[in-house]
Amino acid sequence: MANSKYEYVKSFEVEDEIMLPNIIIVRIDGRNFCRFSKFHEFEKPNDMKALELMNLCADAVVEKFPDVIFSYGFSDEYSFVLKKTTKFYQRRASKIHSLIVSFFTSVYVTKWKAQFPQKDLRYAPSFRSRVIGCASIEVLQSYLLWRQSECHLNNQYDTCFWQLIKSGKPENEAEEMLKGSLKQDRNELLYQSFNINYKKDIPEIFRQGTCSLRTVEDIVKYKEDGSAVKRCKRKFTRVYSENIASRRFWNDQLCLVKELGQFSEDLSKTKSEYVKSFQYESRLMPSTWIVVRIDGCHFHSFSDVHQFEKPNDAQALNLMNSCAAAVLEEFKDIVFAYGVSDEYSFVLDKGSTLCERHASGIVSGVVSLFSSMYAMKWKDFFPHKEMTCPAYFDGRAVCYPSSEILRDYLAWRQVDCHINNQYNTCFWMLVKSGKSKSDAQNYLKGTQTREKNELLDQLSGIVNYYNTLPPVFRHGSSIYWDKEVDMVDDEEGAAIKSHKIVVVKHCNIIETSFWEAHPEILDEKR
Repeated sequence: MANSKYEYVKSFEVEDEIMLPNIIIVRIDGRNFCRFSKFHEFEKPNDMKALELMNLCADAVVEKFPDVIFSYGFSDEYSFVLKKTTKFYQRRASKIHSLIVSFFTSVYVTKWKAQFPQKDLRYAPSFRSRVIGCASIEVLQSYLLWRQSECHLNNQYDTCFWQLIKSGKPENEAEEMLKGSLKQDRNELLYQSFNINYKKDIPEIFRQGTCSLRTVEDIVKYKEDGSAVKRCKRKFTRVYSENIASRRFWNDQLCLVKELGQFSEDLSKTKSEYVKSFQYESRLMPSTWIVVRIDGCHFHSFSDVHQFEKPNDAQALNLMNSCAAAVLEEFKDIVFAYGVSDEYSFVLDKGSTLCERHASGIVSGVVSLFSSMYAMKWKDFFPHKEMTCPAYFDGRAVCYPSSEILRDYLAWRQVDCHINNQYNTCFWMLVKSGKSKSDAQNYLKGTQTREKNELLDQLSGIVNYYNTLPPVFRHGSSIYWDKEVDMVDDEEGAAIKSHKIVVVKHCNIIETSFWEAHPEILDEKR
């Protein structure tokens, strides 16, 4: 991070560590998935390919993140349980849920074509996520019972509803027929009207949901001298159970007992106070500017694998900017965004009530949509490169009480952009001139701005070389809504009409001149 007078803004960041001995659950669910499934013509009430795509994404999460020991999902939702003693991202809630939902979303997009070879992905899927802390193994058991009960009830209702629709009933009449119905009523309706035995004729994957769990298998190999060598091989397994909260199912899974603990008794229902705790979400402070900042996870490795140009890849930056612009177009409460390298900061209007100001809903919505767009737009910017591994991001939300402090935050990010870009430009010019990476690092250690500029002039043979670099490298990218003026002809002659568009600029946002030219961006009276 850059050392500057603006660094005081970091004091507004709030720690969100989930303290031990709480067990961490990350729950994700589809955002506007009713519309998404209708748009892509998913089969009703259940689309096997769509469900298998969700399961493949969950498998990828379990395989990617070793601390995820168990997952359970149905329809458009999944819950991921981390091992009890996890230190994953220092147990910081925003980091954990945002990177898992980001990775899940990226995998969903990249695996879409394999599941739906005849269907184009016509708009970006996205998911919400949040962390739920379970104070004990008993609370975790109650959570799992609650979610599987929801799976059964929702699927039973949907099965009845769509059978009625397929038989010719209008939607409002079908809803009225099912209003207030109990489980037994629905079972009888299915059997008597449609000759469907719910328990026997409906596949278990729809009725029970899907579990994935991480297991350890001992592999024994023998050396040439005959001595045995034992190695542990980690793998994940998909399983189905009528009651995942039962002692019989859970305690038979040795890996779950070891990492999370045993279930001591069977439950018949989840306590209402537990359900309230599962549904509770804290809100961000009202009348403050909310900034959602996202950062690429392991992007050094990602850029190396995909051979990004060093020190800056213009197409990679254009891809980031295009994704950020799409986020502004989706979330109208975002009034400004600033990005550099693999990070972006999104500023929400001070009076925003997006997601009722729930931090998890805001952060996950932004990071998931950004990840989705990144995967979908990849070929637009890299037509000759395959994305060989998913790009994913983590995110957090920070509140700033005044526009002055908010501008200092944005100035801090732009100062950081300049310092990092100048260093990277020097570093890669030294490497390309023949120095090793370690020699280049040692050469630059302790150098100041003036010395780096002199080095760049010397290596390039161009006076003031740094200032000749494209503004996008030196200033980063600012994205905001602006007016576009059109001249139109009507019956009364030529007329001027304007409409709002999202623009991407590369300018100095530290100086006041930018904000004076665009006072509407941080207008608190909007």
